[in-house]
Amino acid sequence: MGNLSDFLGGGGGGLTSVQVFTSSGTWTKPDGITKVRIRGVGGGGGGAGSRTGYSEVAGGGAGGGYFEKLLDVSAVSSVSVTVGAGGTSSSGSAGSAGGNTLFGAYATGNGGSGGKLGYSDYSVGGSAVSSGGVAISGQYGGIGSNPANTNGGTGGSSPLGMGGPLGNKSLSKDGVNGTGYGAGGSGGYGGGGGQRGGYGSGGIVIVEEYA
Repeated sequence: MGNLSDFLGGGGGGLTSVQVFTSSGTWTKPDGITKVRIRGVGGGGGGAGSRTGYSEVAGGGAGGGYFEKLLDVSAVSSVSVTVGAGGTSSSGSAGSAGGNTLFGAYATGNGGSGGKLGYSDYSVGGSAVSSGGVAISGQYGGIGSNPANTNGGTGGSSPLGMGGPLGNKSLSKDGVNGTGYGAGGSGGYGGGGGQRGGYGSGGIVIVEEYA
């Protein structure tokens, strides 16, 4: 990808402004801007809810995919921005996936998968597409606890957020929400009562603008 100073042409203009999107909208190029660095992440997956009558921790939601890219926008006036929402959860159900984040057709960070019900499997982190740039898949969401274990169900992290922490099946608590951006929620801690999982945190797009 090269470094930023090479991209700016050695003695080119420095950072002029930054636009941050935590919801969908349109990036409009300010006057005098010729290049941008874009960074973004998809929404984190929601943790699964624990099942009534089971002493378990349900599976955690996965982290969203991250992208980073340098763009020459000399011939661009605006770009549509889509920011993925975090996944949700309810008692006794698998978590929902996070939404995808896009900066037009230039880069995509897919949302993380929702947590798996019970203790069946890990949830898969969102992938990313950033041709000529950086693309990092989100972290897997943790598998739920099985009958021999007491802990499990962590939410997957992203480069811009931390997943919900490990849960203990002896407790009866809702899972913990992901923090930051693009992080998965942890699974519900079901001490037999049936609790919802934590919600995934939504995505973000950061546009650094250079003259």
